[in-house]
Amino acid sequence: MIVYHGSNTEISAVDLEKCRPCKDFGRGFYTTILKDQAWRMALRTVRRYGGNPCVTAFTIDENIFTDSSFKVLVFENPCEEWARFILNNRNPQVTGIQGLESNRDSKYDIVKGPVANDDLNFIFNQYVTGLVPIEYLVEQMKAKKLTNQISFHTAKAAGLLQRTGVFHD
Repeated sequence: MIVYHGSNTEISAVDLEKCRPCKDFGRGFYTTILKDQAWRMALRTVRRYGGNPCVTAFTIDENIFTDSSFKVLVFENPCEEWARFILNNRNPQVTGIQGLESNRDSKYDIVKGPVANDDLNFIFNQYVTGLVPIEYLVEQMKAKKLTNQISFHTAKAAGLLQRTGVFHD
């Protein structure tokens, strides 16, 4: 399987120390199977931090998602567990990170699921402030066309990524 990472610089090797915390699935190296999505992320990163848009391609064996030597969490579709997982990972004030509703401690080597993109921020904020129940949040998320992400949270998992190419604008 080919996955893509969009950035403002070419990635020669994955360095988890450079990854920002409080992301959807926790601190990790994020990829997607959608090259267009990676390009959008590269352009967004350039707008924020400067540099030049770049998409790095990697291959990974699809069997990793069922390999018992890795702790893998897969969300096939938006659901209540997915929403709570994202909210807990994004919020730096969440405590009790050892629970299964968070990956702040990198308990999962790999997490795969829909992207909670900027279109969902308004709905997430409505839920967080108590304006809507979790059921409404999930219903609204299911109505959106969401893209995908596969994140790697441990050196063991990131080591599976084999760089195969780089694309510049």
